[in-house]
Amino acid sequence: MNPPRLLITAGPTHEPIDSVRFLGNRSSGRMGVALSEAAVARGWQVTLLLGPGTAEPSELAVQVIRFRTCADLQSLLGAHAPKADILIMAAAVADYRPKPNPAMSGGKFRRTDAPLVLELEPTPDLLAGISACRRPDQLFVGFALEPREGLLESAQRKLVKKQIDMVVGNPLATMDSETVEAMVLFRDGRRADTPRVMTKRAFAPWLLDLVGDEARRTTPMSESRTRVCKQAQGLLQSAASTDRSTARSGGVLPPLPTAL
Repeated sequence: MNPPRLLITAGPTHEPIDSVRFLGNRSSGRMGVALSEAAVARGWQVTLLLGPGTAEPSELAVQVIRFRTCADLQSLLGAHAPKADILIMAAAVADYRPKPNPAMSGGKFRRTDAPLVLELEPTPDLLAGISACRRPDQLFVGFALEPREGLLESAQRKLVKKQIDMVVGNPLATMDSETVEAMVLFRDGRRADTPRVMTKRAFAPWLLDLVGDEARRTTPMSESRTRVCKQAQGLLQSAASTDRSTARSGGVLPPLPTAL
């Protein structure tokens, strides 16, 4: 049996305000890097889509491709997700980005004494969009980072809304931390919890055990999802070929379709 082809996203996005400033988050990318190294140790073929300001894995066998913005990542997912057997979406993608403003494009916006108002627009739901167009044998895993008191409900909603197979729920303290304490929810209602607080390096093989077992029992996608998949192919190809400079200047890629 051929080793699985694993695609991982990790790290933050930086959404530009002007040529210097950006909106970002504190994601370190450690989770995705640890997963990539643990998967390579198992002989898996690994591609890691990695956000800005994060350290790269020490394993040379990991193919690392950098992204900066949500639009960059959307384009890369359109190009690489169709070829993967498993997608683990661990990146902390911005929910909103600055709306393109000609007054702030082409350089550094100068400080004045007047208040500055930024208009934000929602980013596309990358995981839901790419999930609508997956192959019958693919396994998709998402992450839910939420306050501990609402973590279970949020993870359950994400599992249904994104139409994915597994979701890893972890509390806000996980971000930019060396450790993780998580629950994993499955599409059929099963749940697995980490036995203790674990380092992300120790958590990675624990999670990959669950992912590998689940990949062997993945069910075919529904007919409705197949129809959406056919409709989405053109948009995915368009996103994959879009000039990255458009994304960096605040341009908007065509949204991926959401699942039915």
